[in-house]
Amino acid sequence: MKTIVTERDGLMLARIESDDRVFEVNFESIEPTDVTLRFLRDDERVGSIYNDDGTDRTMARLTTGREGNDFIGVEVPKEFVTELLDAAIEAGRVTDEAVAEGYRIRVL
Repeated sequence: MKTIVTERDGLMLARIESDDRVFEVNFESIEPTDVTLRFLRDDERVGSIYNDDGTDRTMARLTTGREGNDFIGVEVPKEFVTELLDAAIEAGRVTDEAVAEGYRIRVL
């Protein structure tokens, strides 16, 4: 899998690509909870990473710009989530680092 996690045009860009999936999100900050990382842009949630009902699967979710609750979800490896969280912390884009460490303990 090819991954990119970098700052670009004033936002963080996170992308993972393989033969069977692509996930890309641009965000200003990550708001962590105990089991979820929420991607925020312009004070709106544009996606999240979450654990799939207590399984080993880590899922990435993008909300669509349409009315309703449409979303796109793909499974992502925990190594990608770790790389993403580390880069966001280093760039000062995590709203609460203590909560992010709790997420790391519980999910990663």
